[in-house]
Amino acid sequence: MKFPKAHSLQEIAKIIDCQYIGSDDFPVLGMNEIHVVEPGDIVFVDHPKYYDKALQSAATIVLINKKVDCPDGKALLISDDPFRDFNKLTNHFKPFQSTSVAIAESAKIGEGTVIQPNCFVGNNVIIGKNCIIHSNVSIYDNTVIGNNVIIHAGTILGADAFYYKKRPEGFDQLISGGRVVIEDNVGIGALCTIDKGVTGDTTIGEGTKLDNQVHVGHDTVIGKKCLIASQTGIAGCVIIEDEVTLWGQVGTTSGITIGTKAVVLGQTGVTKSIEGGKSYFGTPVEESREKLKQLANVKQIPDIINKLNKK
Repeated sequence: MKFPKAHSLQEIAKIIDCQYIGSDDFPVLGMNEIHVVEPGDIVFVDHPKYYDKALQSAATIVLINKKVDCPDGKALLISDDPFRDFNKLTNHFKPFQSTSVAIAESAKIGEGTVIQPNCFVGNNVIIGKNCIIHSNVSIYDNTVIGNNVIIHAGTILGADAFYYKKRPEGFDQLISGGRVVIEDNVGIGALCTIDKGVTGDTTIGEGTKLDNQVHVGHDTVIGKKCLIASQTGIAGCVIIEDEVTLWGQVGTTSGITIGTKAVVLGQTGVTKSIEGGKSYFGTPVEESREKLKQLANVKQIPDIINKLNKK
């Protein structure tokens, strides 16, 4: 998430009322999660296990809960609770905006686009040309939809990321300030849910088609011309490259990559990154030929046991 304008380190420290290490005028351009940070971004870290990863990342400002040596060319924001203060910054730069109308006045809708009754289109939404948005679709703030997109009834674009920190009193939500971006010629079935990024974009690539009841988690990037069948659940921060096929009831863990033109058969649990150009099946995931051989061998076990008992 980039800020509308550059801010100084001193200005950011004042917003969250914390100490800092670095020059007062050190430039701060935005804030992001560690997998998408760029120079000028703030990244937060609150566990020693991840200090080095954050300090050595592309981010040039680290919101951290301990005074440590500051790497050259970077700055630190010292907070007793970086998770809380990251949320403060999100609320400051991307506050929730309510609206009392079905289609927000700030929404931009392209020529030839049809929006059926009972839809909600939020603040600053952009919808391209010649789209069809069927009834009871909810499109949250800041969503971007390209041209020639079809979205079927009951789908929700832009709900919050499923991202929580466990506290003694319960779960504390990391506030989502990102977007959903739907590129041209995408088809989205009925009752799909696509969560917005925490700070970046959840993206559905050009020409990709989603069946009914597909869930896409926060900050996931799906490539071009993919096919995703019903009841598939894709976790957050997944990269699905171009022309991938996921058949029904596939589930994935977070933070993995599925390579170009991979085919994942139904009811597979994708527990790790997988190469493109191959077919996969089973949980834990394996190449489908190998998995099917294993299942065939398992079926022979009773006969093998019977033969051994007769000896």
